Amino acid sequence: MKPAPRSRAQRRHDTEHLLNSEVDLWVATSSPAGEPWLVPLSFEWDGTTLLLATSMNSRTGRNLADGAFRLGLGPTRDVAMIDGEVEVLELDALPRERGDRFAERTGFDPRGLPGFNWFRVTPRRVQAWRDDSELSGRDLMRAGIWLT
Repeated sequence: MKPAPRSRAQRRHDTEHLLNSEVDLWVATSSPAGEPWLVPLSFEWDGTTLLLATSMNSRTGRNLADGAFRLGLGPTRDVAMIDGEVEVLELDALPRERGDRFAERTGFDPRGLPGFNWFRVTPRRVQAWRDDSELSGRDLMRAGIWLT
C-alpha cells in the first residue's frame, strides 16, 4: 500500500534534509547541439546555493557554463530535481571558508587542480516527489521562491 502524499511543507523539509546530508548529485547537461550528458558530482549546500567543481575542459564544465543543466538529488523514489542559474567562478574567487566546507564535506578539494572551476548554482525551481501520488504537488520552488 502506498503511503499518503506528503504535504508541501514535509516535502520541503525532506528536500532540505537531502541537500544538507547528501554529498553527490546527478548533473544532467546538454551541449549547444542538444547532446545530453549525465554525470555524478559532489556538492556543498550553504542554504541558498549549491557549489560544484569540475574542469572547464570537461563536457560537463562546458555545458554547465552554457547554462543548460538540471540537478537530480536522492533516489528515484524520493527525488528532488533542481533547475537554476549557474555562475562560473575561478577557484580563488570564493572565501576560503566556503572552499574548506566543500572539501571537508565531499572529501575532494579542487583548489590547486589545473583547469578546475567552481560552479555556483542558485536554485530557481525545485520539484520533489516519491511516486505518482505526489506528482501534482511536486513544485516546491518557483522563480527562486519557496512555495508555501
